[in-house]
Amino acid sequence: MLAIRVLVRRSIPSKFAPISPNSLQKIRFSSQSPDFPRKCPPRYSPWTSPYSNQIAIASLLRRYGFPQSNLHEFVQRNRFVSDFNPSDVENCIKILLSFGFSQNSLLSIVSSCPMALDLEFLRKWQGFFSELGPIPPSVVQKLLEQSGKFSIRPDDLRPILRFMKDMGFRNETLRRLLGELPLGLLKDSAEIGDKVDILKRIGLDIDEIDRICCSFPGYFALDFEGSLRLLFQEFYDLGFTQHEVRKAINEDPRLLLSMEVGELSRCMELLKSLKCRHNVKEKIFSRGYLRAVIDVKLRVDGLHRHGLILRDAFKILFVEPRIILYDLEDIEKKIDFLLHKIKFCIEYLIECPEYLGVNLEKHIIPRYNVIVYLRSIGGLGDEVGMKHFVKLSRLKFYNLFVKPYPECEKMFGGPKREVEVRPRHPTAMWKLFKPQRYPDSKEDVNNMKLFMESLV
Repeated sequence: MLAIRVLVRRSIPSKFAPISPNSLQKIRFSSQSPDFPRKCPPRYSPWTSPYSNQIAIASLLRRYGFPQSNLHEFVQRNRFVSDFNPSDVENCIKILLSFGFSQNSLLSIVSSCPMALDLEFLRKWQGFFSELGPIPPSVVQKLLEQSGKFSIRPDDLRPILRFMKDMGFRNETLRRLLGELPLGLLKDSAEIGDKVDILKRIGLDIDEIDRICCSFPGYFALDFEGSLRLLFQEFYDLGFTQHEVRKAINEDPRLLLSMEVGELSRCMELLKSLKCRHNVKEKIFSRGYLRAVIDVKLRVDGLHRHGLILRDAFKILFVEPRIILYDLEDIEKKIDFLLHKIKFCIEYLIECPEYLGVNLEKHIIPRYNVIVYLRSIGGLGDEVGMKHFVKLSRLKFYNLFVKPYPECEKMFGGPKREVEVRPRHPTAMWKLFKPQRYPDSKEDVNNMKLFMESLV
């Protein structure tokens, strides 16, 4: 047994070479990050260690305002940044600052897109931006952040932008599209072509389409098969002409093109079922049926934004059709007064839609002033509801709340008295218009006697 142990000890040195301290140090360094494969050679010099390069980049980022608390996590999550040349990283930061970014925007870009510290990557985007002309810093920030999130490069966007330029779109429109739409939606040239063609079918030329898309970039984000094609089919099913549709799209493309399928039909049903005075209905349809549908849509959306469900919003318009004729600012002013002054919730409009049909300055505000004053002096016995502001006649409100308190007469304006119809002429004026009477002569008397005797 002793002989075997000696032989084993003597055989080990002959098969394995001794490990030097330098090679041991290399093994220790490579074992620190076994899960990070190096796809490119390091960009630091052979005599500069990766650790010192990492320290240089970290101190550079800290000098430009990167918070030290997040610096370690940023470097650990993006280890490839340690392979960049510190001088190239500084040049990248200077290029980013040349776009007019604030410090917070710079930190947001570097955090969401660390590849912005790669000089070659950033110069490609810089060349792409120069092709489109002057771009706002917010658009540049959005493009760089989305490129890091979705791995999109300038070469991925050039074909679709070239396709749109060939169709006749301006650089200004393309900048709006890049600034407001997710980059993932700007890859399918076939769908973009279909959306342009459907506008051409109603008679819009490319200049009008360019202006529409510049004012409403979200048009290219709409689903063609599930939304746009069905919407235009609904236009034709309801009997609207191409001229009406084209005119409405030019006036407000965002409102009309973003309508959901079925909204037009529902607004049209409401208009056909209105029960109001003939002159009110004439005013509603004076600008055409499509314009009346748009007016209904605007007012329903306004009520819906304040918390009403669509069914209740349509019910309010059905009960009080005059709302369709009033300006949106006037309606918003009345709703704001209801919510913040009277302190009623929006659901009170379901109980009393007539509130939106009366005059705010002449009808609501004087009554509100009286109610506030009486509440302050304890003059209100019962709780005041919506009917007291709207449904009571002026004379009845005066008798209930104003007449017992003379000091309220001034703020309310007094009762509305009947106007007395005065005669056209003063009293006894008729005497001036009576024919003048002349005295009878003897000859006239004899003539009348003779005439009477001839009749006997």
